[in-house]
Amino acid sequence: MKKLIPVLLILSVAAFAFAGGGRQSGGSAAGAVKVGIINNPPSESGYRTANDQDFKSVFTAANGYDASFSYSIRIEEQLAAFNQYVTDGVDYILLSAAATDGWDNALRSAQRAGIKVFLFDRMVSASDSLYEAAVVSDMAQEGITAVTWLKNQNLGAYNVIHLQGVMGSDAQIGRTAALDAEFNAGRMKKIVQQTGNWSADEARAIVQSVINAGTSFNVIYAENDDMAKGAVAALDAAGITHGVNGDVVVMGFDCNKWALRELLAGNWNYDGQCSPFQASVIDGMIKGTTPIRKKVISEEKGFDARTITQADIDKYGLGE
Repeated sequence: MKKLIPVLLILSVAAFAFAGGGRQSGGSAAGAVKVGIINNPPSESGYRTANDQDFKSVFTAANGYDASFSYSIRIEEQLAAFNQYVTDGVDYILLSAAATDGWDNALRSAQRAGIKVFLFDRMVSASDSLYEAAVVSDMAQEGITAVTWLKNQNLGAYNVIHLQGVMGSDAQIGRTAALDAEFNAGRMKKIVQQTGNWSADEARAIVQSVINAGTSFNVIYAENDDMAKGAVAALDAAGITHGVNGDVVVMGFDCNKWALRELLAGNWNYDGQCSPFQASVIDGMIKGTTPIRKKVISEEKGFDARTITQADIDKYGLGE
């Protein structure tokens, strides 16, 4: 019977690595604070790469942490990783939720185990009594800022291709809400509203299908930069002009440097900021150097191709 124990342990670890979408440990040190960090995969977007790098730069052994990282865009896999961290007895769980709903039971189990949970990047729909604090973007405000900018362009008509992010995520819900209000009020026309799952390739295929159908449109509202890039690739292949003085207004979110350069060149029209830098705030709350507030909202803005500068790109752009 003793010989079965190592085999079962190996199978258990392998099952968790699969369920959690991949788990990486930062190593351990005596007296280190144990932290489990659940995020979307860095490959999701330039924003997510910057977000992951931010957490890996703060939650290090040198900074007093024994940090493990799990990645998935599927809530069931994130829940498996969360529950495993509870079983492991970590001190803190940091969570960027793939979906807003479905976290109540997991959060309660962490609370019963005395594990404090910090949300980052995205909110969940659970009661705020179930987590320590949330350091997040105001996704609804991002949508309002973008749609207000769009309305101020005073187009004769608004025929919109709406490329949504992963459905049910806080970013998708927030960035969709303000545009849906315009559709529902009849002030803008929904040509197509479909998820591109944050993917340039999926977004390109959606826009190409609209072009092939011969349906007219003059706005592309993409809920991240990668989908805006894919949409523009479809426009370019069809010879449709876009950006400043073009036939189609192009809007993205996240403010990757390469996307802001498209604004500066006049190829896109708008990009909404989404700050990925939350790790140092959570680190301060854990160590007691930053007062704990239930919700900390990152300050963000939108950029217009007609007014953006190289200095803006240098200061606010993500990546290279």
